[in-house]
Parts: sequence; structure tokens; C-alpha cells
Amino acid sequence: MRRQGEAIVPFDVYGGRPVNPVQRTGRVGRDLGRWGENPAADPIVVADSPAGRVVLLIRRGDCGLWAIPGGMVDPGETAPQALVRELREETGVDLSGLPSEVVWSGYVYDPRNSDEAWICSTAALYRLPAEVTAVAGSDALDARWWPFPSVDGVDVAVRAAGDGLYTAHVPLLRAAASRL
Repeated sequence: MRRQGEAIVPFDVYGGRPVNPVQRTGRVGRDLGRWGENPAADPIVVADSPAGRVVLLIRRGDCGLWAIPGGMVDPGETAPQALVRELREETGVDLSGLPSEVVWSGYVYDPRNSDEAWICSTAALYRLPAEVTAVAGSDALDARWWPFPSVDGVDVAVRAAGDGLYTAHVPLLRAAASRL
């Protein structure tokens, strides 16, 4: 399996099927696009605002929860290319050419994972001096800046609005917050 050698997290193949290297989910098959590791790119955009630090999140179309914009790395595409593409597709924000810092490269505990297909993400932090206009696109229902004094702070703000935060992205947000 060629992709096995390119994986962010090494994994085994048993009986011709990839084996989730981190957890047993009790689910089989590939509800994700590919067998084995499904590489994702998650751009975490943080800006300064008059009210304090903010983070750009999207409301996911599949579950309605607020999440980091992002998605799967396309075949032949690099993670840095996917970071820029996904952000532009889901928020209309183009940060191509802007430096970023990789804050996460690894397994993500996503509810779509199975014993044979799972997500590993490259998450990168983009820092802006001010908010930029964001408009929902692609599979996002909404795009919005949220207060980001801390991960717990953004979670409180999202819950106060009657919504929820996509739990698979909480560790990625924590990794970004630790670099601020």
C-alpha cells in the first residue's frame, strides 16, 4: 500500500485491510473517502480585534457544529496547499503567501473514524493583525469570528449562543492556543 509509507501516523495492514493505529472504534468500513489514513488540513486563523483575540470558525453542514474550516487533502496536493484551498472554499478568506505555523500533525479522534479508515490532520496557525471578512461557502453553513481568550472561552461563547463546538477539533485549538 503506497499511502502506508506516506502516512502521518504509521499503520499496519492485516488481511489486506488497514488497521487503525490508535483506537478500536467498533465500526468497520470507510465512511471517509479512503481506506486507511485520510489526510486532512485544518487552518486555524486567529486575529486581534478591539474586543480581544478571535478565531475563525465555520458551522459544519453535516452536523451543524462550529469547527475549524478545513477538509481532506486531495490526491496530488500537499497539506500546505490544502490549508489555503480549504480556507478559501469554506470562508472566502485567501491567505496564500501568508506564513503559518504547523501546530498539529497527527491522529484526530473524529466520530467518522472506523477500524479501517481514520483522519490524521495537519493543523496550521495563521495570525492576522485584524479580522477579515469571512463568508460561508462550500460545505459550510456559516463562517464567523468567535472570541478566543482560550479554548474554554470559545467553547463558552459557542454554548451561550445555543450551539456546540466540534469536539474533534478541540485538541487542535488547544495546540494553537499554546502557541499564542
